[in-house]
Amino acid sequence: MSSAPTPTLGSLLSGLRARNGWTLKQMSDQCGIPVSTLSKVEHDRLTLTYDKLQQLSRRLGMRMSELFAEEEDEGPQPVTARRSIGDHAHAVRVQTPNYDYYYLHTELRRKRMIPVSAVVSAKSVAEFGPLVRHAGEEFFYVVRGRIAVHTDFYDPVVLDVGQSMYIDSTMGHAYLVADGCDEAEVIGVMSSGDDELMQSLLDLHEEQRGRSAATTPKAVRDRAPR
Repeated sequence: MSSAPTPTLGSLLSGLRARNGWTLKQMSDQCGIPVSTLSKVEHDRLTLTYDKLQQLSRRLGMRMSELFAEEEDEGPQPVTARRSIGDHAHAVRVQTPNYDYYYLHTELRRKRMIPVSAVVSAKSVAEFGPLVRHAGEEFFYVVRGRIAVHTDFYDPVVLDVGQSMYIDSTMGHAYLVADGCDEAEVIGVMSSGDDELMQSLLDLHEEQRGRSAATTPKAVRDRAPR
């Protein structure tokens, strides 16, 4: 007896197109993404960038989080023996003033954890801004450089390559580049019983990008590429 098909971003878009009775060309006209790109996504040969996912969700009237994960169906999920091999080339990249995120394995739906690779760039709490908080727990492991972890209830801790930390994500936290380093890189996993975890993370990214845009001098914004 075969198991149920594993939900992917491609199957989500294919199902959405079928429910609306659209051809690939009609869906392309609706969302502004080329037919060839949509075809590759539907066949799970390509993922979409963060900006393209934003464009898709906005034009099709969907929430961004729906493109990263689906709500669980009632009842236990069947064993699918699924697997996914990831790298930065196939990740969804999200750049904020404090981190350069690569969300991995975004083609898989209904994940119980959110794997991410991130380059840390902020060097002080003043540069970072307010500590971030979101549902769930998270684990991060340093793969390059050194980071200083600031939290609500503990003194700052410096982690070197090979060291890691597991924290309650509802506690305010910030990962900074430690003194003596120009940049650092971590890999991590975030998990929560809250179905809205991905949406919470996306909202945080937009807040950080919005704060950055608001504090960028007008002359610099005018010179920025369009």
